[in-house]
Amino acid sequence: MNGRSMTEQGQRPRRESEPAMPASSFEDITYAVHDTAAIITINRPERYNAFRGRTVEELIKAFRLAWADSGVRSVIFTGAGDKAFCTGGDVKQRAETGDYGPTESGMFEIGNLHKVIRDIPKPVIAAVNGVAVGGGHVLHVLADVSIASETARFGQAGPRVGSFDAGFGTAYLARIVGEKKAREIWFWCRIYSAQEALAMNLVNKVVPPDQLMTEAKAWADEIAALSPTAIRFLKQSFNADTDHQAGFSNLAMTALDLFVDSPEGQEGAAAFAEKRPADFAAHARWH
Repeated sequence: MNGRSMTEQGQRPRRESEPAMPASSFEDITYAVHDTAAIITINRPERYNAFRGRTVEELIKAFRLAWADSGVRSVIFTGAGDKAFCTGGDVKQRAETGDYGPTESGMFEIGNLHKVIRDIPKPVIAAVNGVAVGGGHVLHVLADVSIASETARFGQAGPRVGSFDAGFGTAYLARIVGEKKAREIWFWCRIYSAQEALAMNLVNKVVPPDQLMTEAKAWADEIAALSPTAIRFLKQSFNADTDHQAGFSNLAMTALDLFVDSPEGQEGAAAFAEKRPADFAAHARWH
């Protein structure tokens, strides 16, 4: 050491519970910093951490906070409780109100959330603590690495509830698990165990539930010792190979906006809220 404190060198010391901003700033998520890792948690366990418009906006703000903080070297992304990482869009709210609720921007910015997870020049570590399905499954897929609890479950539910992600949710998933497996995941809406996810390279490691955050923090501590500039260039290089999929994602989100307002899309949301089988065939347009 040269005798200067970390503060004198421009890096302030961290406290595990140190908030990056007032806790009251967020309603649907929590944001904390542990050593060099930002911990972003979807905090809607009563809805299995499903996201509404406000949740998405808060997540974008949290990732940008982590991006701007020079003391943060990685992001741990997880869900509150032990039942769910994230179960995607709040279909129950969609059935009740016809949308995902009010936002500051007036838009449902899920595409921008996908973009910031990819673009933040710091590794995103998904700590999958429970069910990751639908849009929640897409979020962990977009993370740089995924560490799963033994109790985690993975899968897609879009065609079951009248929704889909035909952007990163399909094209990038196929890069990870292969075309055949990706089509199986989306077309059949099956649920896979953590060990099955590990076998198909969908996650990087599986640990007991009580070790999940300890393991995620260990990965964060390990990468904090490496060159942040090298990691930034490497992440951007990996992303460059699939950046064209952002165009697919824009098309997919536009299509989804139209589809959820169609009779077929509305039938899926209504059936989910009413806990009955959906009658999609009665509303589908085949030609």
